[in-house]
Amino acid sequence: MKNTPVKKKNIKWALHLYVAGKTQKAIIALRNLKIICEEQLKGNYHIEVIDLLKHPKLARTEQIIAIPTLIRKSPLPTKSIIGDLSNTEVILVSLGLAEPNQYRISQN
Repeated sequence: MKNTPVKKKNIKWALHLYVAGKTQKAIIALRNLKIICEEQLKGNYHIEVIDLLKHPKLARTEQIIAIPTLIRKSPLPTKSIIGDLSNTEVILVSLGLAEPNQYRISQN
């Protein structure tokens, strides 16, 4: 099945970034996410940072197995990405903002 990019126009993207405190990885992940969103979504997004130290039950509810974890809530279907979001090409493909072959990334 082909991974076709989601059309960006008129879609409000809802992105949840799960972290555990203000660690260096959490700070880097948020910075990287903001850069990607501003370049790709131009204001059509909302980022919610959720600290699992303050809301530990959400880790089970959202099936968070590692942090930081980004979950794209909207547009559907939901997508999860683990890590500091530093590999922009992988993030764009994973979020559905670019074609896998555009960056020579294989999809399994």
